[in-house]
Amino acid sequence: MSGVPFAGGIGPGASFPDEVQELRARTRNFIRSTVIPAEPRPGQALNLAVRRELSEAAKAAGVYAPHVSKDFGGQGLAVEHWSPVFQEAGYSPIGPAVLNCMAPDEGNMHMLHLIGTAEQQRRYLAPLAAGEISSCFAMSEPHPGAGSDPDALLTTAIRDGKGWVINGRKRFTSGATFASFAIVMARTAESGTAPAGATMFLVPMATPGVSLGAPIHTMDKYLPGGHPHVDFDDVKVPAAAVLGEPGMGFKHAQVRLGPARLTHCMRWLGLARRALDIALDRTNSREIFGTHISQLGIAQDMIAQSVIDIETSDAIITQCAALLGVDPRSGSALSSVTKVHCSEAVYRIIDRAVQLCGGDGVSDGLPLAQYLNEVRPFRIYDGSTETHKWAIARRASAARRHAVEAGEPFQGTVNADRWQR
Repeated sequence: MSGVPFAGGIGPGASFPDEVQELRARTRNFIRSTVIPAEPRPGQALNLAVRRELSEAAKAAGVYAPHVSKDFGGQGLAVEHWSPVFQEAGYSPIGPAVLNCMAPDEGNMHMLHLIGTAEQQRRYLAPLAAGEISSCFAMSEPHPGAGSDPDALLTTAIRDGKGWVINGRKRFTSGATFASFAIVMARTAESGTAPAGATMFLVPMATPGVSLGAPIHTMDKYLPGGHPHVDFDDVKVPAAAVLGEPGMGFKHAQVRLGPARLTHCMRWLGLARRALDIALDRTNSREIFGTHISQLGIAQDMIAQSVIDIETSDAIITQCAALLGVDPRSGSALSSVTKVHCSEAVYRIIDRAVQLCGGDGVSDGLPLAQYLNEVRPFRIYDGSTETHKWAIARRASAARRHAVEAGEPFQGTVNADRWQR
């Protein structure tokens, strides 16, 4: 099996089939030879015409939409094989958008493939996978609505004959500016066999009553479509607009949220590898105090810590991806751990790269400062670090309680005789 080294000479965390390695190698070559030379200046958005041109080149190179089924024009990778390819795509901040494996479209495609009806896949998934349209996921709301706590959902959908009427306000609706449709999470009442809860709806952005609200100006710039507010005022949709089943929106959303957290980790780890490469090139060529910076102990410690962060992130991503492939529930729980670790580690790696490059690191002569701006929000997006830690701790405590109830020894009481010599 051929092995193309990752950035910085660091290898993959696991062995992958030959076809995955070959796709990874093609993706690596395409990003470096075609995408990186077309990158905009740091802080500038990718021109949509340039993106379309690069995406057509990606299709010709056989690297487009690696996560999408071959039936819909993608490369057909299983979830457990996404990481090496997504990391190669993420080596350029515009790479995932060019390869159509960028959020929120990537997560929406995955969910439509798994739970969409044949008609929903024809109408929404096929053009989305082909790059003919884009989408958004309307979940977060202005306070006191849903944010870190999804149970605070305020947007409602009320039955109206055979259809539904949606009312609510959303914010941080990533990609909404250019989206053709939104997947909208709304609260619905109990009806027939459908429980009360949340329901997901497929809503074309051109539907009467849907309007873009105020933009939200954030420090990250590379996501096409930004993160605006979106308003839904008496938006009427047919029964066929329901994605999944009424009242089961939160359950169905786990199909999207677990892998989506993980693919963020994959893409940003690719960018962290790029940042470390930039720092290594600098420290290997610049001299200070009579030697190359890379030979100074303080710099070596920073480089080593970044390598450790990359290796541990790669390992936990690989483990979580493998688990998602066989046990989505457990994989979703582990994705919280993975998201916390990787979002913090990626920021540390890029921050060290800035420090190692000194004044150039904080200037626009290098892209590192913008990389830092791009990854900093990841510690908040898709659930803040603190929210995930809260959930992780609750799961750990509950698991231990259940183990004790099942007969495992309780460790909270010390038997003094145990320590007698």
